[in-house]
Amino acid sequence: MSKTVILHLTGEDPILADLDDEPQPTDLFLKVSNMRRRDGKPVPYLAAGVQAVIFPWHRITFIELMPSEEERSSVVDFFRS
Repeated sequence: MSKTVILHLTGEDPILADLDDEPQPTDLFLKVSNMRRRDGKPVPYLAAGVQAVIFPWHRITFIELMPSEEERSSVVDFFRS
């Protein structure tokens, strides 16, 4: 099952992507699919029809792993009363 991540690339705006497996310390690159901007629009530097992209680790600043809908229901969010 793929997870939605926010991928922060060096010198680029953050993008949303789907990640099949969480990265391991021994991985040399990260393979993501279904890349899109945070507003849902296509990423401008990708060709039409691209299904997956492989990034070397030196291009990635950090990755945010987003919870799925079922995980989100078990998370207690902060709120104001």
